[in-house]
Amino acid sequence: MAGAGEDEAAPPSPSPDRQQPMEEAAAAKRSRSKNHHGLADGPSFRMEDLPAEVQPVIISLLPLKEAVRTSMVSRSWTTLWRFHGDLCFNEPVDVDSNTDDNPADQVNGTGTNDQSTNQCGTKITRAKFIETVNSVIQQHSGIGINKFSISCDLHKEDSHHLDRWIRFAASSKAKIIDFDLKLFDYPVEEAPHFPLEALDAQGSSFVQSLSLAGASIKPSSGICRFTVLRRLVLNSVQIFGDFPGLLAKCSRLEDLEIIRCSGVDDLIVPHKLDKLQKLLIARTDVQMVVIHAADLAHFEYEGRLIPIVLHGCSKLEKATIAFDTTNPSALAHAFNVIPSISPVKILIVRAIISTYAQSLELPLRPQGMFMHLRHMTCQIVVYCRELNEDNGLLQLAHWLDTAPQLETLDLHMLYLSSGAFFSAEVAGAEGPCMCRHDHLKTVFMGGFQCYKSQIELACSILGNASVLEQLTIEPRLTEALWGEDDYGQNRDIESRILPGVCEWAQRTSKRFGKVITVLDAPLNSWYRDESAVCLGECQPSPGPSSSKFC
Repeated sequence: MAGAGEDEAAPPSPSPDRQQPMEEAAAAKRSRSKNHHGLADGPSFRMEDLPAEVQPVIISLLPLKEAVRTSMVSRSWTTLWRFHGDLCFNEPVDVDSNTDDNPADQVNGTGTNDQSTNQCGTKITRAKFIETVNSVIQQHSGIGINKFSISCDLHKEDSHHLDRWIRFAASSKAKIIDFDLKLFDYPVEEAPHFPLEALDAQGSSFVQSLSLAGASIKPSSGICRFTVLRRLVLNSVQIFGDFPGLLAKCSRLEDLEIIRCSGVDDLIVPHKLDKLQKLLIARTDVQMVVIHAADLAHFEYEGRLIPIVLHGCSKLEKATIAFDTTNPSALAHAFNVIPSISPVKILIVRAIISTYAQSLELPLRPQGMFMHLRHMTCQIVVYCRELNEDNGLLQLAHWLDTAPQLETLDLHMLYLSSGAFFSAEVAGAEGPCMCRHDHLKTVFMGGFQCYKSQIELACSILGNASVLEQLTIEPRLTEALWGEDDYGQNRDIESRILPGVCEWAQRTSKRFGKVITVLDAPLNSWYRDESAVCLGECQPSPGPSSSKFC
């Protein structure tokens, strides 16, 4: 009986068909457990399993700040960050209080301020910032540097640290070097010197991009190691020596930007810069610009009226010309004195013009000078004694004739007068003589307040643009373009200006049979005009505040 009871209590043995799969599953499980660490159902990853030369490459994909923090994960990871390719240090704006001693919290690997961290109290002093930079470059291997960037306030007593940083960037042969020195107590004439010769003394060319701000340089004819330089940006830099000679050595230069610099009287480069594609000269006191650049595609100039000659720029697509001095011939200078920009497709002109004499003769230009121009933007400030007596804006009609293929025109106007601000009578006005435009489809006129010259120019465009689809006018000055309304021209505009503008738009639309849209007009300002091209009651254009007149 006992034997029978034991036989009854024993579980039934599995059938041969089920036993084999179970044994195979158990064997597979033991195999995974034996050959892999971590999760039983999948392989784990260990940095140590990778080849030694691959490990720092993986770490370098992290921002420098995070890469330094990995040194606390494992002893074997302590030195991996020292091969990081991008060393970017940006001193936070608020540097009034201390932080902890963790170097990782003192490195900004992205080159931007971590505002949330600053707000939580993690702030560093300037001394701690300098200490951190010096500590990082001392521990770094100096191998494989792609970018070395420093942005900080520099005190005069800290100039020796600058020399150390420059020597490191040069000895490590960084491809991208960016120094943005926010001068604190330096006189303008005593900006810290950046030794270009340090980059030239390494026996080979390595710098591909050099950006300097708040420094001084002294290029010489002996510097010849910039043959691979593709981008040169100088902002608030004092330039001594042979700068055109330096540019002549930059045979692969593609981007040249000179902003608020001093020391260069004439920017005349006799050698061809065949690779140059972008040239920016802004607020730099030069007397003349002469450059040979066959591949130039984008040219931008901001400053005084000076002679500008760009040789061989047949590929130029976009040009921005901004004159910061008051001159009655500023517009003429942009269109007439820089003939080398004629191949452009996009032209942006900013000018300040004073009272324009009625008898002033416009210089003749061959019609069709800007044969490829499709889009033009003009931002014009007009200084005059009486708002309705000035005709300086009308010269624009003459220059429009030089662009017969023009498709879009954006015109932004700001009138400044010693007299009272008032709008013209909303009567019809004859525009200046203007050629027929068969491609001009869209015209925008900002700051339109029915001054006499504005009305005459608008009527000239409406009468000669045969395919014009819509004229859009906005009495208000656009703050994004002009900044805050310091002149009060947007004040009470709904009651002071809009009624007269809407009445003029309705009458002019009827006269020319063209659609005129007034931005900021009341939504109920609808008009019915059976003689206009667009018959019937017009619907207001999309938007919270605009009216369309047909």
